[in-house]
Amino acid sequence: MNTTALDPDDLTPGARRVLDAAAVLFYERGITAVGVDLIAERSGVTKRTLYDRFGSKDVLVATYLAERDRRWRRAVREVLAAPGLTAVEKVTAPFDALAGWLRQSPRGCAFLNALAELPDPEHPAHRIATDEKRWLLGLFERLAGEAELADPATSARALLCLHEGALAMHAVAPELDCVGTATRTARALVRDART
Repeated sequence: MNTTALDPDDLTPGARRVLDAAAVLFYERGITAVGVDLIAERSGVTKRTLYDRFGSKDVLVATYLAERDRRWRRAVREVLAAPGLTAVEKVTAPFDALAGWLRQSPRGCAFLNALAELPDPEHPAHRIATDEKRWLLGLFERLAGEAELADPATSARALLCLHEGALAMHAVAPELDCVGTATRTARALVRDART
Protein backbone atom coordinates (compact mmCIF):
# COMPACT_ATOMS: atom_id res chain seq x y z
CA MET A 1 0.00 0.00 0.00
CA ASN A 2 1.23 3.49 -0.86
CA THR A 3 2.19 5.49 2.23
CA THR A 4 3.69 8.55 0.58
CA ALA A 5 2.08 11.86 -0.17
CA LEU A 6 0.27 12.29 -3.45
CA ASP A 7 1.15 15.11 -5.82
CA PRO A 8 -1.51 17.78 -5.18
CA ASP A 9 -1.36 18.78 -8.85
CA ASP A 10 -2.48 15.29 -9.91
CA LEU A 11 -5.65 15.11 -7.81
CA THR A 12 -9.10 14.56 -9.27
CA PRO A 13 -11.75 17.19 -8.42
CA GLY A 14 -13.19 14.84 -5.77
CA ALA A 15 -9.76 14.23 -4.25
CA ARG A 16 -9.09 17.98 -4.27
CA ARG A 17 -12.32 18.56 -2.29
CA VAL A 18 -11.21 15.90 0.19
CA LEU A 19 -7.78 17.48 0.57
CA ASP A 20 -9.19 20.99 0.95
CA ALA A 21 -11.66 19.86 3.63
CA ALA A 22 -9.01 17.79 5.41
CA ALA A 23 -6.54 20.68 5.39
CA VAL A 24 -8.97 22.97 7.19
CA LEU A 25 -10.00 20.30 9.68
CA PHE A 26 -6.47 19.03 10.41
CA TYR A 27 -5.16 22.53 10.98
CA GLU A 28 -8.09 23.79 13.06
CA ARG A 29 -8.81 20.66 15.13
CA GLY A 30 -5.70 18.52 14.97
CA ILE A 31 -4.84 15.46 12.91
CA THR A 32 -5.73 12.78 15.43
CA ALA A 33 -8.99 14.47 16.43
CA VAL A 34 -10.36 14.39 12.88
CA GLY A 35 -11.73 11.17 11.47
CA VAL A 36 -12.32 10.19 7.87
CA ASP A 37 -16.11 10.26 8.40
CA LEU A 38 -15.99 13.99 9.12
CA ILE A 39 -13.61 14.67 6.22
CA ALA A 40 -15.88 12.76 3.82
CA GLU A 41 -18.93 14.62 5.10
CA ARG A 42 -17.26 18.05 4.81
CA SER A 43 -15.94 17.34 1.33
CA GLY A 44 -19.21 15.96 0.04
CA VAL A 45 -17.81 12.58 -0.95
CA THR A 46 -18.31 9.08 0.40
CA LYS A 47 -15.77 7.44 2.66
CA ARG A 48 -15.17 4.97 -0.15
CA THR A 49 -14.21 7.82 -2.49
CA LEU A 50 -11.82 9.17 0.13
CA TYR A 51 -10.11 5.79 0.42
CA ASP A 52 -10.17 5.24 -3.35
CA ARG A 53 -8.35 8.53 -3.89
CA PHE A 54 -5.90 8.46 -0.98
CA GLY A 55 -5.74 4.85 0.22
CA SER A 56 -5.46 5.80 3.87
CA LYS A 57 -5.72 8.68 6.30
CA ASP A 58 -1.91 8.61 6.62
CA VAL A 59 -1.51 9.39 2.92
CA LEU A 60 -4.11 12.14 3.20
CA VAL A 61 -2.23 13.67 6.14
CA ALA A 62 1.06 13.43 4.26
CA THR A 63 -0.51 15.05 1.18
CA TYR A 64 -1.93 17.86 3.33
CA LEU A 65 1.51 18.60 4.77
CA ALA A 66 3.25 18.24 1.39
CA GLU A 67 0.93 20.82 -0.13
CA ARG A 68 1.39 23.15 2.83
CA ASP A 69 5.16 22.74 2.56
CA ARG A 70 5.03 23.61 -1.14
CA ARG A 71 2.97 26.76 -0.43
CA TRP A 72 5.34 27.81 2.38
CA ARG A 73 8.44 27.41 0.22
CA ARG A 74 6.76 29.41 -2.56
CA ALA A 75 5.97 32.20 -0.06
CA VAL A 76 9.63 32.34 1.01
CA ARG A 77 10.85 32.33 -2.61
CA GLU A 78 8.48 35.21 -3.42
CA VAL A 79 9.96 37.32 -0.62
CA LEU A 80 13.47 36.42 -1.77
CA ALA A 81 12.62 37.46 -5.33
CA ALA A 82 11.73 41.02 -4.35
CA PRO A 83 14.05 43.50 -6.04
CA GLY A 84 16.53 45.54 -4.07
CA LEU A 85 16.89 43.35 -0.98
CA THR A 86 19.98 44.01 1.10
CA ALA A 87 22.15 41.09 2.20
CA VAL A 88 20.61 41.27 5.68
CA GLU A 89 17.08 41.27 4.24
CA LYS A 90 17.86 38.24 2.08
CA VAL A 91 19.14 36.19 5.00
CA THR A 92 16.09 37.11 7.06
CA ALA A 93 13.56 36.74 4.24
CA PRO A 94 11.90 33.72 5.89
CA PHE A 95 10.93 35.98 8.79
CA ASP A 96 9.20 38.37 6.40
CA ALA A 97 7.43 35.44 4.75
CA LEU A 98 6.37 34.22 8.18
CA ALA A 99 4.73 37.53 9.06
CA GLY A 100 2.46 37.26 6.02
CA TRP A 101 1.92 33.51 6.42
CA LEU A 102 0.65 33.81 9.99
CA ARG A 103 -2.20 36.08 8.94
CA GLN A 104 -3.85 32.93 7.58
CA SER A 105 -2.40 30.49 10.12
CA PRO A 106 -3.35 31.61 13.64
CA ARG A 107 -2.72 28.16 15.19
CA GLY A 108 0.99 28.37 14.51
CA CYS A 109 3.03 25.84 12.61
CA ALA A 110 1.18 22.94 11.01
CA PHE A 111 4.46 21.02 10.83
CA LEU A 112 5.23 21.40 14.54
CA ASN A 113 1.61 20.55 15.34
CA ALA A 114 1.90 17.41 13.20
CA LEU A 115 5.18 16.40 14.83
CA ALA A 116 3.55 16.67 18.26
CA GLU A 117 0.71 14.42 17.12
CA LEU A 118 2.72 11.98 15.02
CA PRO A 119 5.88 11.09 16.95
CA ASP A 120 6.67 8.00 14.85
CA PRO A 121 9.56 8.95 12.54
CA GLU A 122 8.36 6.32 10.07
CA HIS A 123 5.03 8.06 9.53
CA PRO A 124 5.08 9.69 6.07
CA ALA A 125 3.75 12.98 7.45
CA HIS A 126 6.44 13.02 10.15
CA ARG A 127 9.10 12.85 7.45
CA ILE A 128 7.52 15.73 5.51
CA ALA A 129 7.40 17.90 8.65
CA THR A 130 11.02 17.22 9.59
CA ASP A 131 12.15 17.72 5.98
CA GLU A 132 10.52 21.17 5.99
CA LYS A 133 12.56 22.15 9.06
CA ARG A 134 15.76 20.77 7.51
CA TRP A 135 15.04 22.69 4.30
CA LEU A 136 14.64 25.93 6.27
CA LEU A 137 17.91 25.32 8.13
CA GLY A 138 19.66 24.66 4.82
CA LEU A 139 18.15 27.79 3.31
CA PHE A 140 19.34 29.92 6.23
CA GLU A 141 22.83 28.44 5.90
CA ARG A 142 22.96 29.04 2.14
CA LEU A 143 21.73 32.63 2.52
CA ALA A 144 24.16 33.24 5.39
CA GLY A 145 27.00 31.96 3.22
CA GLU A 146 25.97 34.19 0.32
CA ALA A 147 25.91 37.16 2.70
CA GLU A 148 29.44 36.21 3.83
CA LEU A 149 28.59 35.74 7.48
CA ALA A 150 31.57 34.64 9.55
CA ASP A 151 30.08 31.25 10.48
CA PRO A 152 27.08 30.45 8.26
CA ALA A 153 26.25 27.14 9.97
CA THR A 154 26.12 28.63 13.46
CA SER A 155 24.16 31.65 12.24
CA ALA A 156 21.71 29.36 10.44
CA ARG A 157 21.01 27.38 13.61
CA ALA A 158 20.43 30.59 15.58
CA LEU A 159 18.12 31.94 12.89
CA LEU A 160 16.16 28.69 12.79
CA CYS A 161 15.71 28.77 16.56
CA LEU A 162 14.50 32.38 16.43
CA HIS A 163 12.14 31.62 13.54
CA GLU A 164 10.64 28.50 15.08
CA GLY A 165 10.35 30.06 18.52
CA ALA A 166 8.47 33.03 17.09
CA LEU A 167 6.22 30.69 15.15
CA ALA A 168 5.42 28.59 18.21
CA MET A 169 4.81 31.62 20.43
CA HIS A 170 2.53 33.26 17.88
CA ALA A 171 -0.08 30.59 18.55
CA VAL A 172 0.27 31.07 22.31
CA ALA A 173 0.42 34.85 22.58
CA PRO A 174 0.00 36.71 19.28
CA GLU A 175 -0.29 40.01 21.12
CA LEU A 176 3.42 39.77 22.04
CA ASP A 177 4.42 40.20 18.37
CA CYS A 178 7.10 37.52 18.72
CA VAL A 179 7.53 37.45 14.94
CA GLY A 180 8.38 41.16 14.90
CA THR A 181 10.76 40.75 17.82
CA ALA A 182 12.39 37.71 16.25
CA THR A 183 12.75 39.51 12.91
CA ARG A 184 14.50 42.48 14.51
CA THR A 185 16.72 40.14 16.54
CA ALA A 186 17.56 38.08 13.45
CA ARG A 187 18.54 41.19 11.50
CA ALA A 188 20.79 42.33 14.35
CA LEU A 189 22.35 38.87 14.52
CA VAL A 190 23.05 38.93 10.77
CA ARG A 191 24.50 42.46 10.87
CA ASP A 192 26.78 41.50 13.77
CA ALA A 193 27.89 38.29 12.03
CA ARG A 194 28.95 40.26 8.94
CA THR A 195 31.46 42.43 10.82
